[in-house]
Amino acid sequence: MSTQPQLNPSASVAKLSPTDPSNVPNPLGEGNYIKTAGCIIIGDEVLNGKTKDTNSNFFAQFCFDLGIELKRIEVIADDEEEIVEAARRMTSQYDFVVTSGGIGPTHDDITYASLGVAFNLPLKHDQETIRRMHELATPQRREELKNAPQAQREARERMALFPTNSGSDGQNKSEIIFVEGDKWVPVVRLGGKLCIFPGIPSLFQQLLLALTPYLPLPPASSKPFRHLIYTSKPESAIAPYLTELQARVKKEGIRIGSYPYLYSGVHVSLIGHDVERVRELGQEVVKEVDGKVVSEGKLGNEGEKAKV
Repeated sequence: MSTQPQLNPSASVAKLSPTDPSNVPNPLGEGNYIKTAGCIIIGDEVLNGKTKDTNSNFFAQFCFDLGIELKRIEVIADDEEEIVEAARRMTSQYDFVVTSGGIGPTHDDITYASLGVAFNLPLKHDQETIRRMHELATPQRREELKNAPQAQREARERMALFPTNSGSDGQNKSEIIFVEGDKWVPVVRLGGKLCIFPGIPSLFQQLLLALTPYLPLPPASSKPFRHLIYTSKPESAIAPYLTELQARVKKEGIRIGSYPYLYSGVHVSLIGHDVERVRELGQEVVKEVDGKVVSEGKLGNEGEKAKV
């Protein structure tokens, strides 16, 4: 599966205005915000080991820092049925879903077409994307495209062939959001939930971060609080206590995690919304595992972890 080329970042390349975030309404409805997320990595080359996926890891960190609970990551083939099934299932379950990969100019780049099927939307060339392709290209690249065979120009314009609104059905809504002024690649959002990204890691990261102002993010007050405790004891030694603790506090909505470091101890994580209760339990854990607090705070906002 091919991936679209990155633009030349030369200073001679123009910069166009991104979409104004104030003109993009809350896709989940006024007063609602993203609580859960899913990630779909699309590409045979990831499944056969040719390409190493890093986009799902970046997305996981992105969600964690914003207080969004990432519920599922899937890697699937360049197969229409698989893409359609995964897209429909995840958007029915989660508030925010991203896809990565499969939006290049070749025959196996079928993400846009497959998602059109998933959302019952026809494909249509977006003229603004094509205009930006031209405007943001270097003079040399413009000349190459001008003299290129028709088949090559059509292949390039396949990357502007998007699922497009077919009517007033809100579930089938399609949005084209230009999040970066120096990138012609937009983020296409379908059904208010699913956002389509390229597979190239640098582009994926830049566009995802730039999409942030267009997302109905959780308010700071909704972010859980985390206590992180380090102990030099082996995980097997503290496992019975942590199992009992999780069973005891599960009804309080507090999650207990255990993350061992090879030959160098364990980090125990306590996450919940009741700050005082998490801190109280943290002190209990410190005593029981003979540990020390190395970080605490709202998710994505904790202080520097102590070196262990």
